[in-house]
Amino acid sequence: MNFLNNLAPHAHWFLRIALASVFLYHGLGKFGNLSGMAEQMQMPVFLVALLGAAESLGGIFILAGGVSKEWMTRVAGLIFAVVMVGAILIVHLPHGWNSIGNLGMEFQFTLLMIALFFLVRGNSVGGGTTRQEPVQTQAEAGL
Repeated sequence: MNFLNNLAPHAHWFLRIALASVFLYHGLGKFGNLSGMAEQMQMPVFLVALLGAAESLGGIFILAGGVSKEWMTRVAGLIFAVVMVGAILIVHLPHGWNSIGNLGMEFQFTLLMIALFFLVRGNSVGGGTTRQEPVQTQAEAGL
């Protein structure tokens, strides 16, 4: 248990890396063929470029925020939340919940919830402070 307790203050990196990998992949991927992507998404090229830039910037900010300024983490959470609400409402909601084989929204909803976590908590991903409180052992607690 001590190993997990010692790892706990760094566990936010699991979620940061997961979000960054998804949004950097999809964000940067849009720039390879903007016109084709715009046609597929039935959106103007300008909006697809804006979406790709937002997703990419969010991916960079969620990683940088983990070692830098809290505002970067919160801005990334806001960017991701806006993008996911748009994706859910425009594309996925009509297909229901199940995303396997039918474009449902379960994956986008999960990304939205993680984004909202970072938007609300920022870098205070532990017990409410940015500092990790010392972990008390059972012997120290008198148990």
